[in-house]
Amino acid sequence: MSGNPRAGSRTSTLAVAVGEALAARHGSPAPTVIEVGELGAGLLTGGDPATTAAVEALTGADLLVVATPTYKGSYTGVLKVLLDQLPNQALAGKFAVPVVTAGIAPQAVAAEAVLRQLLVELGAIVARPGLPVVEADLPESVPIAQKYAAALDW
Repeated sequence: MSGNPRAGSRTSTLAVAVGEALAARHGSPAPTVIEVGELGAGLLTGGDPATTAAVEALTGADLLVVATPTYKGSYTGVLKVLLDQLPNQALAGKFAVPVVTAGIAPQAVAAEAVLRQLLVELGAIVARPGLPVVEADLPESVPIAQKYAAALDW
C-alpha cells in the first residue's frame, strides 16, 4: 500500500518492490497494490466502494507493506484517513513492514517510528527494522527492496 497522495510515485515504486521481493522470498503470489491517493474523496464518504474494497484488502492480507513519504515529520494524511477506517485490532496477527521515504535519513527514521506505532495500535506484528529510505536512494528501489527482504527475519 502506498500512502502517497500521488499514484505511481517513487514511494509507491519502492513499496511494490518490497512487496514483490518479500513475495518472491516466500513463494507467495504477487502483492495487491493499494494506491491510497487514487481513492480520492471516497476516503471521506461512508460506503464508498473503492475505499471499502481497500479496507477489505487490508484486513484480508497476511502481509502488509505500508509505505509513505514523510509529511511534516510523519505519514501522509490520506494514509491516516484510510487506516482510521479499520476497526480496533483489525491487523491483529498480520505482519506489517513500515516503509518510509524522506529527504534525509533522520526524518525517515523518525517517521518510520511514528508509522510503526500506528501499525502496532492496529494490532499488527511490525517488522524490525522497518525500511526508512532517503529520496536520493529511490532510483535503487529494487536492489534496496531485495537486500531488505533477504535480511528480514520473519
